[in-house]
Amino acid sequence: MEWEWEWLVEFLKGMIKPAAATAVVLLAALLSYYQKLKLEGEMVYAIVRAFIQLSVIGFVLQFIFNQNSSWWIILPYLFMVSVAGYTAGQRAKHVPHGKYIAGASILVGTTLTMLLLVLLNVFPFTPRYIIPVAGMMVGNAMTVTGVTMKRLRDDIRTQMNLVETALALGATPRQATIQQVKRSLVIALSPVIDNTKTVGLISLPGAMTGLIMGGASPVEAIQLQMVVMNMLIGASTMSSIMSTYFCWPNFFTNAYQLETKVFSME
Repeated sequence: MEWEWEWLVEFLKGMIKPAAATAVVLLAALLSYYQKLKLEGEMVYAIVRAFIQLSVIGFVLQFIFNQNSSWWIILPYLFMVSVAGYTAGQRAKHVPHGKYIAGASILVGTTLTMLLLVLLNVFPFTPRYIIPVAGMMVGNAMTVTGVTMKRLRDDIRTQMNLVETALALGATPRQATIQQVKRSLVIALSPVIDNTKTVGLISLPGAMTGLIMGGASPVEAIQLQMVVMNMLIGASTMSSIMSTYFCWPNFFTNAYQLETKVFSME
């Protein structure tokens, strides 16, 4: 009986420091109250939700890491992609089938990146490596894909006359919107590229910091972080480009005309 509760005792002991760290959140909530920002309730809700979610996922990952079947890699990965697709689709809410487009784009971009890393023997195909790495890629691709889709739709809407003129002169949908596509991709990918340029100069990334605090040597942490930055750029670029290809059929009719109802909403 004592052994059955041992894991709970150890877990609660480990939560002492995270609980103490909530002091800074309470300070932020107090400042929000005095400034009448009315954000204190949302702050408390967010941190409580984060505690619960991370605690649950910690136990789930501990279980998954002890499994040998590949399905325990694939299923969590598909779950992450599904949530990311839904979230990115919410950002681009005026894009028809936006959630499916975002999910498919993220799936293609992150799968190709992960497959290449596994084939090059950068990471072994085990849950302990693939799930955390996939989580970083999917999260980054989610943000970039959502921005790309929203920006592409908004730019086409703003420049509908230019696009329609190009179509009337015989341009294909791709030719007519190539400038809008380029602009949306540049805007979405610029933060990822800028973050890569300044990594280590302004702040230490999470993966690198975690390894160092966990006892790994700074050199080993840097080597892993180099891999992480490479894969984030690769997955984000592929996912965002795929989203533009998947968006086109929803922006144009079969007669190569703009689908006006898509661009009539603010």
